[in-house]
Amino acid sequence: MTRIAVGPAKTPEWIRDAVRAAGCELADYSAAEALVWGDPRGADALGEVMRAYQHFRWVQLPFAGIENFVPHLDTKRVWTSGKGVYSEPVAELCMAFLLGGMRHVIGYSRVQEWTVDHGRYLLGGNIVIVGGGGITTSLVRMLQGFNTHITVVRRHPAPIAGVQRVVGQHELHSVLPSADAVVLACALTPETDGLISSRELALMKTDAWIVNIGRGRLIVTDHLVDALRERRIGGATLDVTEPEPLPKEHPLWSLDNCLVTPHIGNTRAMAAPLLSERITTNCRLFAAGQPLVGLVDVALGY
Repeated sequence: MTRIAVGPAKTPEWIRDAVRAAGCELADYSAAEALVWGDPRGADALGEVMRAYQHFRWVQLPFAGIENFVPHLDTKRVWTSGKGVYSEPVAELCMAFLLGGMRHVIGYSRVQEWTVDHGRYLLGGNIVIVGGGGITTSLVRMLQGFNTHITVVRRHPAPIAGVQRVVGQHELHSVLPSADAVVLACALTPETDGLISSRELALMKTDAWIVNIGRGRLIVTDHLVDALRERRIGGATLDVTEPEPLPKEHPLWSLDNCLVTPHIGNTRAMAAPLLSERITTNCRLFAAGQPLVGLVDVALGY
C-alpha cells in the first residue's frame, strides 16, 4: 500500500480522510513516499521538513497560489498545488464584483438617501482578464450569457474557447484603454509583482473597474488609492490586498468606489470538499504511477 505523510501535525482531519479515501496508508515522514501539506501559511515549516526528509517523491501543496512556497521548490520531486481547485467559487465572486461595480450596486450600498441614477451594462462590455488558468476558464463560461467581448492577457498566448482575443503580457498596455473592466486572475511572480501601477491605471477609462481576485501584490496599493480618490477610474473590487489582512485604518475601507472582501473567493467551507477531492485524486494517481493533476512548474513558480 502506498504510504503518504500529512503535515503539519495540526492539519485538519479531513485532509487525512482524503488520503485514506484514495486507499493510501497514512505514515510518518520517515516512512512515507509522498507528503500532503495542509498549512498554506506554513512554508518555512515545510522547508524544515523537506530538509530533514529528502526522500519524498511528490509533495501536494494546499493553495493554487504558492508564492510563499517557491523558495522551497526543487526539481528532485514532483510538486502539485490546488491549481484549478477553486476556480468555480472564485469566478462566481468575480461575477458579483463585476455586476456590483459596473451596475453601481456598491456605490448605492454606501448611501442612505435616494440618489440619481448611475451604472452601466456588463452586457456587451469589453472585459480584459489577466491570466489564463482555471479561474479564467470558469469566468469566461459565466460571462457567455452577457455577450461580452473578452480579451485574455497571458504569458503564452493560445486560443481559449469563448475568448475573442488572447495576447501576450507585453500587450497589456495596448488593451487597457478599451476595457470596461480589468480582472486580475494571474499568479504572483516576479514578472507580475506590481503589474498594475500608476502607469497602467492612467491607461484605463475613467469609468472602468478593476477586479483583483489573484494576489494583492499584483497592484501597487498606494497608486490604486490615488486613482480611486481622484476618480481616475470607476472603481475597484478587491478580494486580495497588499498588505493582507488590510489594516482597519487603511484608506481603501473609506472609499465609496472600492469594495474589499477578506480573501473569501473560496471560504473554508467551500475549500474543504474541493481540496479534499483533489488530494484523493492525486493520491490515487500517485499510487497507480500515473500523471498527477495541478502540476507546479518549478521554473515558473506556479
